[in-house]
Amino acid sequence: MSAASGDPTLLDVLTLEEVDRDLYRSTLVFPDPLPLYGGQVAAQALLAAGRTVEPDRLPHSLHGYFLRSGDAARPTVFRVDRDRDGGSFSARRVVAVQGGEVVLSMSASFQAPTAGPDVQVAAAPAAEDPAGCEPFSLPRLFTMESRRPSQPRPQATWPTRFWSRSTVALPDDPLVHACALTYLSDIGTGLSALPEDEAAPGPTLDHAVWFHRPARLDAWVLMDLVPHTVSGGRGWYTGSITTRDGVLAASLAQETLFRPGRNPFRPGR
Repeated sequence: MSAASGDPTLLDVLTLEEVDRDLYRSTLVFPDPLPLYGGQVAAQALLAAGRTVEPDRLPHSLHGYFLRSGDAARPTVFRVDRDRDGGSFSARRVVAVQGGEVVLSMSASFQAPTAGPDVQVAAAPAAEDPAGCEPFSLPRLFTMESRRPSQPRPQATWPTRFWSRSTVALPDDPLVHACALTYLSDIGTGLSALPEDEAAPGPTLDHAVWFHRPARLDAWVLMDLVPHTVSGGRGWYTGSITTRDGVLAASLAQETLFRPGRNPFRPGR
């Protein structure tokens, strides 16, 4: 689908064409003056990997390196390598390619259903219910709405805590919801709470997500981002994604460039 044929949705983002065994291609292309959004290519890479494992094996972690800026106006090809299928876990590697060059390299691991204790040590971050929060617009995300609760770091140039959900109904497929969570997980930055007089956050270098419990992304989830350190021209922060009833669905960690004159959407490294 192209943007010219109608307004794209999250379901269009999460549609891949199977070209051959373990080879997939995105179908959504659209003009965009900015580089391809990292959450989009990461979500599609996870979907491609998930297509190669048994249906009951769901992602429990991904680790991605963003190597080059992509172009939203051209399809991305995803090549999956099946590293291992064990009794409980399946490991996959995915490269996302445009114009013969790798834009993303990802490792993803999937786990079969396993019984065991379920313990959440910390409570969810404090936030007003989304129904009473001020709407605000998340850039670059198709058919995702968001609400802004009280901020733990009011000085931040971008909210570090916000509610979000898909405005289109998603299928009852846990893989699709994990990919939708991945799509959301790269938006914003925890580093927006740091002073930017001499330097500012830049493009993502690497991104990791751990999926703890299933969560529907067509229901409200709370994203909370926490800055930790900046050194060597790089900034590192962590985050959590919890459901409306306070269940920790996923944790994330990300490192981005943090240099003078940079901004989150400027291409180049």
